[in-house]
Amino acid sequence: MQAFLEPTQFDTMAKTPAKAHPWHGISPGDKAPEIITAFIEIVPTDTVKYEIDKESGYLKIDRPQQYSNIIPALYGFVPQTYCGDGVAQLASERSGRTIELGDGDPLDICVLTEREITHGDILLQAIPIGGFRLIDKGEADDKIIAVLKGDSMYGQYHDLSELPIAVVKRLQHYFLTYKTLPDEPAVMELASVYGRDEALEVIQASMDDYKNMPA
Repeated sequence: MQAFLEPTQFDTMAKTPAKAHPWHGISPGDKAPEIITAFIEIVPTDTVKYEIDKESGYLKIDRPQQYSNIIPALYGFVPQTYCGDGVAQLASERSGRTIELGDGDPLDICVLTEREITHGDILLQAIPIGGFRLIDKGEADDKIIAVLKGDSMYGQYHDLSELPIAVVKRLQHYFLTYKTLPDEPAVMELASVYGRDEALEVIQASMDDYKNMPA
């Protein structure tokens, strides 16, 4: 005989807390910016570029990857960060250029690990070691480079300058070309490459920007 839920049981189910929004509902970590929580959107085996839907917090398909240019590391963002005025000001000061705006997104992060992680939509603990100061159509679009906390291979690296140059070049190539379409000029520009100390400054600036982001 089929069992039916009483109305009070429906009410209890309806009040079950919803999934936390990965951008707004998750902390960047008690030890941020030295050790940070990262939300991973895409992994190296993905042939489709996923990104967070800012309104719902769910992953959505941004676009199929146009070519064989596949992200060479785990890729996502740092929760409760925002690339706004502070990130843009820091980019201007360090690059010697006038960069008036951040890109208005959470701070992007690449996480290096020897382990095969098969899907995104996960959280992990990462240790920043540097970053790329990218300019996307005139806006600051920094990419933090980090290593997975406790990783047996990449965990030995404490600064971007210690990474094998081939790894750095592979990451640079991806970010300089992943938005480029045939017969169109490149839209991404690499203004500078920086190490751990400056990466921590960028993360802190993005955390401060988040506190002051427009409603």
